[in-house]
Amino acid sequence: MDDRIAQTRAGAREWLGLGLLALPTVLLGLDVTVLYLVLPSMAAELGPTAAQTLWIMDAYGFFIAGFLITMGTLGDRIGRRRLLMIGVAAFAVVSVLAAFAPSAGLLILARALLGVAGATLMPSTLSLISNMFTDVRQRAVAIGVWATMFALGMAAGPVLGGALVDRFWWGAAFLVAVPVAVVVLAGARTLLPEYAAPGEGRFDLTSVALSLVAILPVVYAVKHLATYGPDALTLLLVLVAAVAGYVFVRRQLRLPAPLLDVTLFADRAFSAALAVLLVGLVGVGGVMYLVTQFLQLVEGLSPAEAGLWMGPPALAMFAAAIGAPIVASRIRPGAVMTATLGLSLIGYALLATADTGGKVSVVAGFAFVYLGLGAIAALGTDMVVGAAPAAKSGSAAAMSETVQELGTAVGVALLGSLTTVVYRSQVQAPGVAPEVAGRVTDSLSGAMAVSDRVPPGTMRAAREAFTVGLNVASLTAGVAIVAVTVLCLIVLRHIRPIGESRPS
Repeated sequence: MDDRIAQTRAGAREWLGLGLLALPTVLLGLDVTVLYLVLPSMAAELGPTAAQTLWIMDAYGFFIAGFLITMGTLGDRIGRRRLLMIGVAAFAVVSVLAAFAPSAGLLILARALLGVAGATLMPSTLSLISNMFTDVRQRAVAIGVWATMFALGMAAGPVLGGALVDRFWWGAAFLVAVPVAVVVLAGARTLLPEYAAPGEGRFDLTSVALSLVAILPVVYAVKHLATYGPDALTLLLVLVAAVAGYVFVRRQLRLPAPLLDVTLFADRAFSAALAVLLVGLVGVGGVMYLVTQFLQLVEGLSPAEAGLWMGPPALAMFAAAIGAPIVASRIRPGAVMTATLGLSLIGYALLATADTGGKVSVVAGFAFVYLGLGAIAALGTDMVVGAAPAAKSGSAAAMSETVQELGTAVGVALLGSLTTVVYRSQVQAPGVAPEVAGRVTDSLSGAMAVSDRVPPGTMRAAREAFTVGLNVASLTAGVAIVAVTVLCLIVLRHIRPIGESRPS
């Protein structure tokens, strides 16, 4: 797919370097979900308000999404290994600040700074892979490993967080970053190459500001929508982002050294792969959130037990992320992505027909969904990075990560909100105090909090209502996946197998 770079097969040093890059990648995934089980203990000590609690949870992903494009291009300018080392060191320092934060305000600040530092790591690791693995078949496998490590980090976050809180205190969950940073900094100069794009011109700060104004309001609008529903603020944020995005694109087309090379979108494979990643992550992000809720709130599993049940889906994704590039070296990648997305539709169908007491079918369904994610994450990301020239691979990697961050946020917001609407339309709490009834009809987690004051029949109805919400959300996501499956089949069918030269 990328004939512009002389292809040299990677050796032991490059594969060891990939192992080193896997460490910050897993760390980034951990920090997305580690607070799921840490939050109650942390809240008991710091006493944050409801608004502060939301910001503690959201600030990390919020700032990662906002700064990805900026950091991807910065790595192209100053050196990708250098930016990775700066980011890893900053991540470790700020993690210590978060671990010992004496107040909710300082913890919010630390989480925001962790997001900025995390934004340096994502595009740096992915663009370094494109430098280390110039053989397109090896690069595809390496990107599959990279995608899997991030997802495994997300899956392990709640389990690791719960174990550390049980044994130590809530701040210990953040200190995992310190030994990871030490290992990465010790091995980076030996195992990782340095690359900076030559003659890229000055760094345009106006474009940086415009990119932030185009992305941050969208991320905040999605989170606001999930919490408060559609309102005037949501609309205003989207309009501000749209205007800033339009001005940003116009400016990039005029600059000799743009922050983001928007002409990359003229490549059909680049644009279609981004669309598949975006919609695919909407489905996976929302369904993952709902499945973890189902296992704990409907099935009554402990966090550790729920984590073990999520193991088979993680293995399915790992197999797909590693196996898809190998298969795509013989079969066209578009066909491989189409087939695995088709298999993921089996998963959405199982989730759309699941019932209470059906954790086996729910986990099996999510395994099929995760199988599809593994393939599109590996092959889609490889298409995005491979479509860009070497000097722009950091920018392309950042674009890939940005759409995946947005997809996950949108998925949680839209499918979570849809499940809540279905739940509230079905649940009633007759014969209980009004304040208790309000908790029951608001959400299943609220009902669980007052379950000792609610008749068993009402709690059974609440669990059934949440399950129906999961069914409806999964059906909706499945319809969207049908659309991107057709997109893969039509738009990406011309992409030749990985490593096969294009005809002259």
